[in-house]
Amino acid sequence: MNRADEPPVGGRSAGGAAVPTLLIHGGAGTILRALLTRQEESEHRDSLARALRAGQAVLMAGGISLDAVVAAVKVLEDDPLFNAGHGSVLNHEGQVELDASIMDGAAARAGGVAGVRTVRNPIEAARAVMERSPHVLLAGEGADRFAAEQGLTIVDPGYFVTQKRRQQLDRARAAGRIELDHDGSSGGDEGKFGTVGAVALDAFGNLAAGTSTGGLTNKRWGRIGDSPLIGAGTYADNGTVAVSGTGTGEFFMRGLVAYDIAARLRYLKVPLAQAVEQTLHSALDERQGEGGVIALTANGDFRLAFNTEGMYRGYVRGDEDPVVSIYR
Repeated sequence: MNRADEPPVGGRSAGGAAVPTLLIHGGAGTILRALLTRQEESEHRDSLARALRAGQAVLMAGGISLDAVVAAVKVLEDDPLFNAGHGSVLNHEGQVELDASIMDGAAARAGGVAGVRTVRNPIEAARAVMERSPHVLLAGEGADRFAAEQGLTIVDPGYFVTQKRRQQLDRARAAGRIELDHDGSSGGDEGKFGTVGAVALDAFGNLAAGTSTGGLTNKRWGRIGDSPLIGAGTYADNGTVAVSGTGTGEFFMRGLVAYDIAARLRYLKVPLAQAVEQTLHSALDERQGEGGVIALTANGDFRLAFNTEGMYRGYVRGDEDPVVSIYR
């Protein structure tokens, strides 16, 4: 199965400098043309393009990859079309519990938050943990309190809740089901939402990756997925690759998907396309897991790959126009 977009050839300028590049995703799953109206498809494409342009503007102004990742992810966190920030899925109690992480490929620094309920943009909180604390991961009330102390925008938890998500939770409760963000099995709009993420390469040759999510519909007991976990849903290392994943979080955690791709590049010296394919096959296909990844190297090689019917995704290089896709 052809499960990856074929990227343009070459990732560096004629002078050998890195071409600023940004990749994003907005979730993978049962995303079929028949499930989206023309208006819905247009709205998703427009949102992906806006996120790409936000990150592109940072990169083309000489900004760093970390700033580009945050800029792109914030656009998607603020858009209720996606399962991150405003419009996230609801847990069993009808509340939001948000997870996010970010990693700097130049310095091997990382930060994450899990189960936050009041910080408007969890990707900013993850970066604050990385840059302003001695820790890598903060959770729950403590993470929210830390975000407030750092001057990040704090909102009432009701800000995140939408009517569509309430209806989605009602259907999941009635069916006795805990649903993945990309699972459309119970009907309605479930197949149109997903975890968001971005990976970026700046003009200085530095990589960064970030991921943000609302998790699972009807989740219980403080469940945490792969998105805030470095090596599972997010990883960045200038010497190998920047990766952000989306899909069945438990499989990404068990397979250390993001780091596994990096390890194949570092130790087996295989091409990026082969590393991504092998990891998705061993960590997802063979275990009946679903999902996808975006991966970008410091040479500018990249891959947007998934084993589902579709993945909201896109990329932009230099000052070129953004390219967005939805279906396989």
